[in-house]
Amino acid sequence: MEREKPVTEVSVGRVEWAVVPSAIGPLLLAATDRGLVSVVFHAGGRVRERALERLAGALGGELVESAEGRLAEPIRQLGAYFDGRLRSFDVKLDWTLVTGFNRQVLRELADGVPYGTVVGYGDLARRVGQPAAAQAVGAAMGSNPLPVVVPCHRVVESDGGIGGFGGGLETKRRLLALEGVLPEPLF
Repeated sequence: MEREKPVTEVSVGRVEWAVVPSAIGPLLLAATDRGLVSVVFHAGGRVRERALERLAGALGGELVESAEGRLAEPIRQLGAYFDGRLRSFDVKLDWTLVTGFNRQVLRELADGVPYGTVVGYGDLARRVGQPAAAQAVGAAMGSNPLPVVVPCHRVVESDGGIGGFGGGLETKRRLLALEGVLPEPLF
């Protein structure tokens, strides 16, 4: 299995970013001229600042706060998703922040696991031709720079467990409930 290489600084020019409200809390979105490059959960205060520092270091571009231009369509589609009116995202994605096996797994997830369904870590490993790589699939989920749009919340344990989630288990439960996979919480 190919070892994941660390992201090295690449200049992508202008990076537009904005923090937008959502049903699961504030999300920081960032886009380059290639497409949406990052979605960050719980993006208030220090989380936002750390995310912007990481983006600046990894992408090397000028960070510009703007909810218009490149982010207008991703923001519109995320709003429609959280309102229950969108089941499949159709936005350009910039895969710069993920490489190798992780990129392969995340692309399969984005293309092959539709709204309202789930897949096991091992099943996803088999889909990318690495049947013994279930743990590596878990690592790929943890490195996903585009959660919600690339739906890592749809990857669960084969024994029926919900599995881990970078945005927190409550966020994962809420996303799966939104898609009808889990019942809505009682309170």
